[in-house]
Amino acid sequence: MVRAKSMIPPPVTATPPPRSARRLSPVARLLVAVAEALDRGVGWFRLPTPVGLAVLVGLRSRLRSENLFDTGAHPAGPLPTDGSAVDEHLRARTVNGTYNSLDEPRVGSVGCRFGRNVPLKYTYPEDSDRVLEPNPRLISQDLLTRDRFQPATTLNLLAAAWIQFEVHDWLSHGEADTEPWTVLLPDRDPWPAPSMTIPRTPTVPSPESGGPPTYTTDDTHWWDASQIYGSTAKFAAALRTGEKGRLEVDELGLPPLDVEGLLDLSSAAANAWVGLALLHSLFMREHNAICERLTRRYPDMSDQQLYDTARLVNSALIAKIHTIDWTPAIIAHPTTIAAMRANWFGVLGERIARRFGRLSSNEVLCGIPGSAIADHGIPYSLTEEFVAVYRMHPLIPDTFVVRSLIDDSVLAEHPFPDLEVAHIRERLAETSMDALFYSFGRAHPGALTLHNYPGHLQKLARPGHPLMDLATVDILRVRERGVPRYNEFRRQLRLPPAASFEELTDNPGWARELERVYGDVERVDLMVGLYAEPKPPGFGFSDTAFRVFVLMASRRLSGDRFFTTDFRPEIYTEAGMAWVRDNTMRSVLLRHFPTLAPALDGVTNPFAPWHSVDPPQEQERKRPR
Repeated sequence: MVRAKSMIPPPVTATPPPRSARRLSPVARLLVAVAEALDRGVGWFRLPTPVGLAVLVGLRSRLRSENLFDTGAHPAGPLPTDGSAVDEHLRARTVNGTYNSLDEPRVGSVGCRFGRNVPLKYTYPEDSDRVLEPNPRLISQDLLTRDRFQPATTLNLLAAAWIQFEVHDWLSHGEADTEPWTVLLPDRDPWPAPSMTIPRTPTVPSPESGGPPTYTTDDTHWWDASQIYGSTAKFAAALRTGEKGRLEVDELGLPPLDVEGLLDLSSAAANAWVGLALLHSLFMREHNAICERLTRRYPDMSDQQLYDTARLVNSALIAKIHTIDWTPAIIAHPTTIAAMRANWFGVLGERIARRFGRLSSNEVLCGIPGSAIADHGIPYSLTEEFVAVYRMHPLIPDTFVVRSLIDDSVLAEHPFPDLEVAHIRERLAETSMDALFYSFGRAHPGALTLHNYPGHLQKLARPGHPLMDLATVDILRVRERGVPRYNEFRRQLRLPPAASFEELTDNPGWARELERVYGDVERVDLMVGLYAEPKPPGFGFSDTAFRVFVLMASRRLSGDRFFTTDFRPEIYTEAGMAWVRDNTMRSVLLRHFPTLAPALDGVTNPFAPWHSVDPPQEQERKRPR
């Protein structure tokens, strides 16, 4: 279900220096200044939707100009940029992410460096004295531990599974073989040892003398569904049937056991659980459905052509679902809903696109898919700051209730550890997949807030790892990788820092707790500040985190040629383009599990809570006579 870790070629010594982002024109600077003044003076979320949308476009322009920083070329050196090496990869995504950028084929590929959203001088790791202060385990216990489950009532549990599904596509860090971090624990700590050891993140030296260390990804940074298809040739090949482009799916809807055996359970695969299994199965089935459609329309396509095209279509559909379904669910403000739809369809909207096609190359008017590729002067990569703001473990609940798809009755209740990797097949064998999807649609995830971190993740046992407090790890990772703490992070995004704990949060009790733990507001960790600050209306996460999303959500599309210049029928086929155009999360769910229709009837977003199904007698009573 989750791809195996890839072997990264050994680094070479010579790498080009990092680049600078393109600067704005004088007119653009003026318009951006107006947008920033409105945001500071009023707040984008308090403005009428058209004005708020214009402000967000202005803020994005400034972020693109001033918050993209190159950390250097791929450590393994360049690949050929002409001749047959390029021609071979023009029409399909590669397993390791190379040749998406034809000018710099290693951009975004396995082993590339994470970029940054703050100037590199602010990204040096904290020194050995500061990196463990305040003690991250103390923060976990005193500020993050779930006192009671606080649900995010506007979302369903599929929303929590979805973001982990996506993160497993975009990135992963390895673990260094060097001496681990040792977190000493207070005397009152119930941990079964006096200290906790946490592996360090491996580093690669900066290409510039004296520059901060850089970090590399074990997966591609492209939006290419690598969590399904794999990032190694061995896993990708094992997952295929070899006929009509299809993927191998067993009787439970999962990759066969011999394919799962290729996964490294000391890596991201150890984070698998039933929610991820459902989504992996759903989009493996969707791949095969796309192959069936392509085979009927284009009977002469080879197995390889069918596979490559179906992967392109499936990846684009997943990106569309994330853009117009998942993100508007978790930031359900009218302006952000309009903004995310504009990212995909443009401000002219879906109706105009369907009726007249693409009327302009301008991404604001007609959306990013199909526009000109744009990296804004910085080779595409995801960033350490993007990783930091996507730490959303409070979404995970403590228990999971399995409900009947016939009458909504409770069939079982499991503590969340019983859904983890060792129990996936057991859960799928005892409950049908459509009933599990229904149960996820009826359940709520947790709210992203202080005092809502799930206890079972604070004593997490995974294959190949010692017992671990994931909240402690979350705090330490952000410090270790040189992401600024909360106030400095806000300064680098041109947001005012909190002058006091009372200004940081509108919860007086939290302000006192923060002061007791940190003493100085400048020491507050980024993740803690993001959970503590007030949220805009309809938002599941903070406005500070949103600034990084404004920048990176569009960059994941605009920097990828398969979403821009090569998002066209000549690459995807006419049938493939129609599949992306005509489908959403709702249609994918109903294609493979039509029994979900009553629960989804009238639900505007499949990541919002679903309806309960009526008992059979009530269904009979409501049936038209």
